[in-house]
Amino acid sequence: MIDFFKMSGSGNDFILIDDRDDVLPVKDLKAFAKDVCERKVSVGADGLIIIKKSELADFRWLFFNADGSEAEMCGNGGRCAARYAYIQGIAGEKMSFETRAGIIDAEVRGTAVKLRLTEPKELRMNQPLNIDGKTVDVNSINTGVPHAVVIYEGIDEVDVFGLGRAIRFHKAFQPAGTNANFIQIIDRETIRVRTYERGVEDETLACGTGAVASALISSAKGMVESPVTVLVKSGEKLRIHFDKKTGAFENVYLEGQTKVVYQGSLWEEAYFQ
Repeated sequence: MIDFFKMSGSGNDFILIDDRDDVLPVKDLKAFAKDVCERKVSVGADGLIIIKKSELADFRWLFFNADGSEAEMCGNGGRCAARYAYIQGIAGEKMSFETRAGIIDAEVRGTAVKLRLTEPKELRMNQPLNIDGKTVDVNSINTGVPHAVVIYEGIDEVDVFGLGRAIRFHKAFQPAGTNANFIQIIDRETIRVRTYERGVEDETLACGTGAVASALISSAKGMVESPVTVLVKSGEKLRIHFDKKTGAFENVYLEGQTKVVYQGSLWEEAYFQ
């Protein structure tokens, strides 16, 4: 039996397992992640988070997308991991943890978690991409993982799966690919976002690093000011704080609610090793 928590961060759901003692009876973690994240036949989730020991921070994590690929960072997953660590006594209300993107700082405030992300990089504005014979104006930035951002007046009409997949696999973002975000500016403090997530390979109810990327791109275009409220598909609100500098951003924070859905034990038949 493998003990786990199921948690949700603004609509992104995750399976969390404490393996600081290195006793997880699994040989192939990528295959394990793919199996347990498959909906209807196992727990089902957007990602798997495994907590490990760290010599540099309160803990280290391994993060796997639902397709079994390992990702550098996940904003909503990071918020869930922080609250999980606090609930389990792994860390206090203020903590830091290791990711492939770098050291992440977090603060737990009840069910809300505020995460300080690594410094954004690779900001590129107004890239004209040819997609199915049409030119799409795409902006991009890396907020721990790569994100493309496209601004629309009405995102309810956007084919997020079709256009998102075309951008995700576009040659301009190879070989790693990218996440694709479609945003609508509401006012100087509010935007709406819909996201096609790399690794999940579908539209998700929320994406933390995507919300951050969307807020930063909107700011770079002079359309919003920090802090920015991001309305995601789940109906929840994320709050993005940042300091804007010429051609760059620093002190970037992602803030939002987390939810413990349930805890339980995985039977061996729930994953097919």
